[in-house]
Amino acid sequence: MAEPEFRATGVRIGRRLRSLTRAGQVRISDGRLELLTSYGTEIDSAPLRAVRAGKPWFAPQDRALAEVNGTRYLLTLGEHDPVPGEAGPPTVRTFLEAVRTAAGGRRD
Repeated sequence: MAEPEFRATGVRIGRRLRSLTRAGQVRISDGRLELLTSYGTEIDSAPLRAVRAGKPWFAPQDRALAEVNGTRYLLTLGEHDPVPGEAGPPTVRTFLEAVRTAAGGRRD
């Protein structure tokens, strides 16, 4: 299996007002977006051409919306870029760039 193009752990994944996991994983690999629980169980996945991702205007800086297979998920990632040399959660901007790059530069 190829190295993931994007990977984030410790991501809160929710659908509507319901939290599905507080420490989930988001992975982009081989042209697919996968939403996983902290145990690695798949919540949802789809080819990137079927995924829409964006930053909601009404949400704090650390949140992104991802529509996967027609289902909207609210993802809570890191607020700020990590300090160089230190590990930290990826930001929403990094996630959105990874989705666009892996999908071939498509913009929503």
